[in-house]
Amino acid sequence: MDFTSVSIIIAVAATFGLLAKILKQPIIVGYLLAGFILAAAGLIKESEALSSLGKIGVTLLLFLLGLEMDIRQFPFLGKIALLTGVGQIVFTSLLGFILAGLLGFGAITSIYIAISLTFSSTIIMVKLLSEKQDLDSLYGKISISFLLVQDFVAVGILLALSSLGKGGFAGEEALTLLIKAGILIFIVSILSKKIIPGIIEKTIASSSELLFISSIAWALGFASLVAGPFGLTLEIGGFLAGITLSTLPEHIQIASKTRPLRDFFLTIFFLLLGKELLVSEPIFPLLLNASVFSLFVLLGNPLIVMIIMGLMGYRKKTSFLAGLTVAQISEFSFILMSVGLGFSHVTEADVATVVIVGIITMVTSTYLILGADKIYKKVEKMLSIFEKRFPNEKKFGKQSENKNHIVIIGCDKTGSRLVKYLTSKKIKFNVIDYDPKVFSRLLSDGVEVIFGDIADEEIVKAANISEASLVISTINNLNDNLAFLDIIKSFPKKPFTIFTAMGKEEGKKLYENAADYAVIPDFVAADFIKHLIVIYLKKKSKFKSLARLNKENF
Repeated sequence: MDFTSVSIIIAVAATFGLLAKILKQPIIVGYLLAGFILAAAGLIKESEALSSLGKIGVTLLLFLLGLEMDIRQFPFLGKIALLTGVGQIVFTSLLGFILAGLLGFGAITSIYIAISLTFSSTIIMVKLLSEKQDLDSLYGKISISFLLVQDFVAVGILLALSSLGKGGFAGEEALTLLIKAGILIFIVSILSKKIIPGIIEKTIASSSELLFISSIAWALGFASLVAGPFGLTLEIGGFLAGITLSTLPEHIQIASKTRPLRDFFLTIFFLLLGKELLVSEPIFPLLLNASVFSLFVLLGNPLIVMIIMGLMGYRKKTSFLAGLTVAQISEFSFILMSVGLGFSHVTEADVATVVIVGIITMVTSTYLILGADKIYKKVEKMLSIFEKRFPNEKKFGKQSENKNHIVIIGCDKTGSRLVKYLTSKKIKFNVIDYDPKVFSRLLSDGVEVIFGDIADEEIVKAANISEASLVISTINNLNDNLAFLDIIKSFPKKPFTIFTAMGKEEGKKLYENAADYAVIPDFVAADFIKHLIVIYLKKKSKFKSLARLNKENF
């Protein structure tokens, strides 16, 4: 391909990516559609060069997954993460296999499709939960934990496929796979603990440019080694290369510099994948099958998660919100089908079917996640079957007996400083927070804390807010703040309320819904700096003493 062709391909990808962003959709969807359009126009053809660039993107994706994999995220939520993650994979795979068989797919193809339907996108969910500011909520932490479990399983499946080739599992092949895996794990362990940290620290760490290029060289070189002499896959090699660097103090720096490069090459992979939508077979049967599979993913996956979490004693809202995070398939689903196509286990039409499922579920689930709170209100009563009579979540805190007290909602940064101040002044207060780590920390400090969501009437009741004199919300979730205001409107005696707003528009909405005071950090910072300027101009010695006091507070 010449320079002009490559320029056109990248320009079309950027255009469709921008369109997806405007429509608040995952950018992946834009790239897939761009690949389809480019293939229909004859601008993307079979090209070894483009295919190799796409493989670099997938390798770097797995490299970053290994680099950022932190199993220390699991301690608090280990049980729910493992049971929900593995349970959802098992049940979705079984039901998906049966469904694929009923639709006329062969056994091997049904296995590929069934497994593809189990994985949900960690990348997309992190982005959406971050936009909703729900990453630190209980359901957010549970979701990310079991999605990481899914990622581990996905890597394991790719490892297993490496031994398949065009045949099936034989006893000798299985033994060879175990030996290779054992050798690689040993090598990775030695490299990550004994060799690489010393080399990096002594020779490379001082130069950010050299650190970046050396990390990329290591990722691609180790992946080639694993795919060559070891006969596994580039994906597995990339993942293991990331694991070897994950213990470095510089791993965050490496990840931040590598991510844009990964995104560029991964764009090529998705463009080539979108090309698979252009098939010679009739499109209607593909769309029909994809629609059935999409309904299964959109309804079946959340139901499976809600059943598992309900049995484990989680409240219906937590289960519902966590369930919605698996209502789409993942980039791993596409990689799996791509590997299957390379082994001739599946056809181009099968790959196209899964890609269509990806587009449908990614688009739909985006709206489901962003509108989850509104949807929950409409289906709340029907979800009671997924909740035990006495949910285990209720153990997180007890009914407050405080009266004429202050309630702090959210105790991460601003809230923690308020807690310190109120404690020092011996003022009665309690805290509501939805972050398990914050809850545990406050409990150990002897602070009266209730674990839950302020949009939940039971939590509002448990904090005895109807008897409170002042409520201070430090959280930035506008929907939760508005839902809370809606709950306390019915109180005979409404406490004075102070909210944190992220901007002028949010402040207006809070005031429109009867908030007493909205704090906008940017405005407050500007006003305070004006005040400091006045002090500085009038009395520099006082300004310096204020500066020292401020420094001591950190």
